[in-house]
Amino acid sequence: MPMTACFIGLGYVGLPTAIIAAGHGIRVIGVDTAPEVVAKTNRGELHIVEPGLESLLKETVANGMLRATDKPEICDAYFIVVPTPFTGDHRPDISYVEAATESVIPLLKEDDLFVIESTSPVGTTEHIADKIFDRRPELRGRLHIAYCPERVLPGNVIYELIHNDRVIGGIDAVATEKAAAFYRRFVQGALHYTSARTAEMCKLTENSSRDVQIAFANELSLICDEAGIDVWELIELANKHPRVNILQPGCGVGGHCIAVDPYFITAAFPQRAQLIAKAREINNYKAEWCAEKVYAEILRFRLEHGRLPAVAMLGLAFKPNIDDLRESPAKLITRTVLGKETGADIMVAEPNVAHLDEFDLTDYREAWEKADIAVLMVAHDQFRTLPFEGGDKKILDFAGVFRHRAKQ
Repeated sequence: MPMTACFIGLGYVGLPTAIIAAGHGIRVIGVDTAPEVVAKTNRGELHIVEPGLESLLKETVANGMLRATDKPEICDAYFIVVPTPFTGDHRPDISYVEAATESVIPLLKEDDLFVIESTSPVGTTEHIADKIFDRRPELRGRLHIAYCPERVLPGNVIYELIHNDRVIGGIDAVATEKAAAFYRRFVQGALHYTSARTAEMCKLTENSSRDVQIAFANELSLICDEAGIDVWELIELANKHPRVNILQPGCGVGGHCIAVDPYFITAAFPQRAQLIAKAREINNYKAEWCAEKVYAEILRFRLEHGRLPAVAMLGLAFKPNIDDLRESPAKLITRTVLGKETGADIMVAEPNVAHLDEFDLTDYREAWEKADIAVLMVAHDQFRTLPFEGGDKKILDFAGVFRHRAKQ
């Protein structure tokens, strides 16, 4: 009998991990509360955009190694891969992790593996273990509980799930080894053992570090705009130094990790996390600044031309070449510009998404052709093919799409 594993949460991380596990001889039950996700998964249809993943899904569904449902079933291992958003005051919300745990507590048995992959505040794994053992005291010392955060980049998930190192922290040494034995089935990268608390903090540290580095680049972009300096050229030159590696600025920071995880640290350690908190403030402000730049350009155009402009808002995803809009600064900028009610013809384009309830989408080529003002917010590959040279179109290139083709 093959090992059975239950993955609760079939989103951008849970579904790919379930598919990869199923492709390596593990019989997987995928659980999601969204009926359309369950139905599409069982048809072998991907509900997210991820290169190469749908063919693997079709294969694992066809050979019976992966099946989706709306309720967990008895298995040998359980993986919690649900969202951990933050509340309005930027405090982490682990209610989805708690609810997912409650759904499997009656199913747990001796020698099972229980792993949290969801990004979580420090101490969450111990908190969840206490909840389980309060309900099932007979499993104390017999159920193996661990924390193992994902480390994947949307658009390259298949490769990274297999090749990236993983940090594994059990509530005891036996749980750590039990979890490691599972991941060894498909992870070719190194497995690093630690405590659950350290593993939780490691995930938060990785993304907070990225946020701070991006904030430095974004702050430079604000300074360079005021100083009349091309920030792209500046960073390129500064990076010629052998010990300097400045990241590229953008219109803010989005996604389910970098824009969220630092708050898990600042909420728990508000007096100590000064730099992390300031980086969040800078990256959030960059989106507001971009929206104000667009608004100012609309007003300037009206004064100079005596009419309202057509404006193309190009890109809504939080990073290039994906369909993920979670915490997207580009979406916030677009929403803010539309909320100004300038009367301008605002066209919104996102080539990786077919339909959105919030915005009426326009083909990016049509939007570019019609626009008096083009606002590039995400460096999608499609946008790099647009005819930058010639014409009197005003281009606000917040994503550096054309930085190698012309100076702004």
